[in-house]
Amino acid sequence: MPAAGDRCRCICLPLLLLAGVLAGCSGKQDATARQAATVGVITLQSQRVALDTELPGRTVASEQSEVRPQVSGILLKRLFTEGAQVRAGQPLFQIEPTLYQAAAHEAQANLATAEAALVAAKLRAERYRQLGKTRLVAQQDVDDAQASYEQTLAARQAHRAALDTARTQLRFATVDAPISGRIGRARFTPGALVTASQTDAIAKIQRLDPMNVDITQSGSQFLALRRAIAGGGVQPSTTQVSLKLSDGSDYPLPGTLEFADIDVDETTGSVTLRARFPNPDGQLLPGMYVRARVGQGVHQQALLVPQSVVDRTPRGEAQVWVVEDDNTVHQRQFIASRAVGHQWLVAEGLKPGERVVVDGRQDLVEGASVTVKPAAAGRRQD
Repeated sequence: MPAAGDRCRCICLPLLLLAGVLAGCSGKQDATARQAATVGVITLQSQRVALDTELPGRTVASEQSEVRPQVSGILLKRLFTEGAQVRAGQPLFQIEPTLYQAAAHEAQANLATAEAALVAAKLRAERYRQLGKTRLVAQQDVDDAQASYEQTLAARQAHRAALDTARTQLRFATVDAPISGRIGRARFTPGALVTASQTDAIAKIQRLDPMNVDITQSGSQFLALRRAIAGGGVQPSTTQVSLKLSDGSDYPLPGTLEFADIDVDETTGSVTLRARFPNPDGQLLPGMYVRARVGQGVHQQALLVPQSVVDRTPRGEAQVWVVEDDNTVHQRQFIASRAVGHQWLVAEGLKPGERVVVDGRQDLVEGASVTVKPAAAGRRQD
């Protein structure tokens, strides 16, 4: 009769063999499950992509004039409605004109005196010229009479200039609008003393339709775009500029890009772009913060990868799962140059025709075999 230890070994040995068989079956099933993983993929294809970027900007009046007096005096009255639209040449302020009227009258009288003296000098010079021909007067007297006439003629010209100056100053006593536009508040009231040399404006006029938007872009981005255009990968775009207001709403009217500045700001390293927008309803006001979407060319051979399928390494490099020709998956690092909507624009690291995993990538391991199926339409555009 077997001993107790022998009976135990007889019972445990089959159990151990059965556990090993079950474990082997389970491992095979896990391996089979890993080999049978099904993934959804997209095939990268070159496509034509319009490049644009959202940049910060400030609205600026298309024309602006700070009104300052050109003569000194006491303000008598304001001749406009604050906040109203004014036209070029419209009277805005009246400065006390009495002194300038008196100066104009004095200059007018001086001119009349000079003209009378000129008549006498001219007759005297002609008379001496005739007498000189008959030797009845000395030649010196003839020359003196002619010189006196020319001096009187020059004096008349000087008095005419003085009269023009006096009339101009009298005209400047009425301060006119230099440009058409919307005028703000009056910064000086009737009774205030203003001077021709003062630095403070007495009013400001701004033309608000159209409205300019000054947009800033980094110098490095500007240079990268120029290099891409020169290399032939990107073609210049004539896409209109769209505007987003500070409250998040879209401005309804498109604008056009006017020019890029010719130098880089030394303190910020940025280049200023200027766009112009129609503003018939006055919705845009000077100094508003806005964001502008500016078209910057068309990439003819672009590769795009959905942002949702991109992982990051500990160092921050972008990587995706790529299915090779033998249906095995491998992680591939690539360089993304910029975002285009919800996708990354590939600069290098991926090629057209390669299959990128977008579905079922959670449990993938390097080198595993997979079953491939096309991704859903919604995932392709993600």
